[in-house]
Amino acid sequence: MAKESGKLIANNKKVYHDYFLEEIYEAGISLHGTEVKSLRMGKCSIKEAFIHIDNGEVILYGMHISPYEKGNLFNKDPLRPKKLLLHKQEIRKLLGKIAQKGYTIVPVEVYFKGSLVKVKIALAKGKKLYDKRRDIAKKDQRREAERDFKVRNLG
Repeated sequence: MAKESGKLIANNKKVYHDYFLEEIYEAGISLHGTEVKSLRMGKCSIKEAFIHIDNGEVILYGMHISPYEKGNLFNKDPLRPKKLLLHKQEIRKLLGKIAQKGYTIVPVEVYFKGSLVKVKIALAKGKKLYDKRRDIAKKDQRREAERDFKVRNLG
C-alpha cells in the first residue's frame, strides 16, 4: 500500500515475526521542520518504537529521527515522543481493543504520502513461541517447494 502512494522511509519487519496484525490504520504524525528534512534524507528508525494512548492522544515513543545536519539549534531530541493524528472514533476503538489482554499497537512503517509523513500502525496480538516456530516451519516448507519447482522446470 505505501509503496504506490509514496516513498517508504522506514519499516519494521520484526513486527510480522512477533505479532499477528489484526487491523491496520494510517496515521499522520506531528513533526517539526528539521525532522521532516531528516526524514526526506531517509534517516529514521522504528525498530524499538512502541505506541501508547495517553489522555485520548496516541503517542509514538522510541522512533529515532537523526538530527538534521544543517539544523543546528532548531534540531529536536531524536527520541522525542511524537503525537500521531487519528480520528477520535479510531482512538476510541483502539482503546477498547487494547484494554483486552494480549493486544497492543505497533508501528509498521513510515512513509511519505505526497508531502505528508504517514505512519502505518497496526492493532496487534503477540505471538507465542510455538506460533513463531510454526511460521518459520511454513516459510521453510514454502522455500523448499519453490526450490523443487525451480529444479524440475530447469531439468
